[in-house]
Amino acid sequence: MKIATWNVNSLKARQDHLIRWLGAFDPDVVLLQELKGTEDKFPMMEVNAAGYQAQVVGQKTYNGVAILSKTPIEVTATRLPGEEEDEQARYVEGIVAGVSGRVRVGAIYLPNGNPAPGEKYDYKIRWMRRLYAHARNLLKTEEAFVLGGDYNVIPEPQDVYAPDQWTRDALFLPESRNALRHIVNLGLTDAFRAMNPEGGRYSWWDYRSGSWDRDEGCRIDHLLLSPQAADTLTASGIDKTPRGWDKPSDHTPVWCELNI
Repeated sequence: MKIATWNVNSLKARQDHLIRWLGAFDPDVVLLQELKGTEDKFPMMEVNAAGYQAQVVGQKTYNGVAILSKTPIEVTATRLPGEEEDEQARYVEGIVAGVSGRVRVGAIYLPNGNPAPGEKYDYKIRWMRRLYAHARNLLKTEEAFVLGGDYNVIPEPQDVYAPDQWTRDALFLPESRNALRHIVNLGLTDAFRAMNPEGGRYSWWDYRSGSWDRDEGCRIDHLLLSPQAADTLTASGIDKTPRGWDKPSDHTPVWCELNI
């Protein structure tokens, strides 16, 4: 089973890119973020025609997440537990079937948190604590699961070009990195890092200052695997191809393959 995550940075602007990439890369499951539209604006006919079912949690103008799958999706959550007043569309979760078993997948669009300190950063840290609690509860099920998406956190200095330039950014502040580390240390596996120990591999490049052309980016899109999923991990990587297309998202897909 090939599972990918991609922040498309406006599905309205990147719909053709998504359909083109689905045909070329042929993933089994895709976790999308930053749709920037409500459910009724989602291109369901086009996605279905490409061979995928979809479950969408949308929001006008901002946020928005979706699960795309070649097999039926059993929805298990449309929001992250722990803060009922939080109406931002940042999480959707479901169970999909593989060849030899089932896997639970969660599509995550974690808050950016800038400017920090401030209210937005406080929200980011609260959201990460909620994700920690949810992941801990999922681990109790002892089932295979993948929590993937735009985490808006740079795990280590090797995951960003010129780390000294990011010391005051919410994506790289010690509290953000520690919060992600606490989640991983529950017993999860960073699928990309497990198969690619080298640094200097990125999933996001700023639109400004020629960052893409100079490969000055950061790795903020992650697929975290439960032990049961990690035991079946056979490959992982970053597909830089869509970032080189005309008018691309500033993110590019990150993927892993599981023997499920």
